[in-house]
Amino acid sequence: MRSDGRKTDELREIKITKGFIRHNPASVLIEFGNTRVICSATVENDIPRWLKEQSPDCGWVTAEYSMLPASTPSRTQREASRGKIGGRTHEIQRLIGRALRSVTDLEKLGRKTIWIDCDVIEADGGTRTVSITGAFIALSLAVGRMLEEKILKTNPVRDYIAAVSVGVVESEILVDLSYQEDFSAEVDMNVVMTGKGKFVEVQGSGEESVFSREQLDEMLLLASRSVSKIINRQKKALEN
Repeated sequence: MRSDGRKTDELREIKITKGFIRHNPASVLIEFGNTRVICSATVENDIPRWLKEQSPDCGWVTAEYSMLPASTPSRTQREASRGKIGGRTHEIQRLIGRALRSVTDLEKLGRKTIWIDCDVIEADGGTRTVSITGAFIALSLAVGRMLEEKILKTNPVRDYIAAVSVGVVESEILVDLSYQEDFSAEVDMNVVMTGKGKFVEVQGSGEESVFSREQLDEMLLLASRSVSKIINRQKKALEN
């Protein structure tokens, strides 16, 4: 039994609140336990300059990620005040963007950019995986609205996508790690998967220890089962 009472293969309680930002219906507050992230999608009728030169009729999906100063026990300094984006933030932004583009037909999107903003308002582990999961909901809400308004003729979103963390803590394989579990993990891994069960990205490292092929297989199996549960929650939220 874990510190919060969960079993080794049990996800934290998931809450999804659509339309969390009043003037942006394509927004969602997603909560995994005490980790809370606001994800919102904004559509821009333009594409990056470099894309115009390569594929002028294609669209683009990109992401920005940030943590509010009070999202952690000790204040997190705003990166704007430092004058540059940190390496961790840059990595997470790129991960979110890659994940969303992997299930989006950019040609069907047309000459548009969808910006996904993920703002962490409370961090207790798994902020990048929770952001990906919420970002997909925001993307789907934005696309759904464009389909309703006849801005798009066909749905460019080809599949669902979600992510979850797994790791080895005190020789036990756990899913959906809290901050304390992540901090003390011997092995830490983030797994991004589609609704069809395909892997998009696997980020794993032995923080304090090496891990075996058997442990890797067990972690991937647990992540796969967990992502399937998360995607079922996404579907229910979007159906409603």
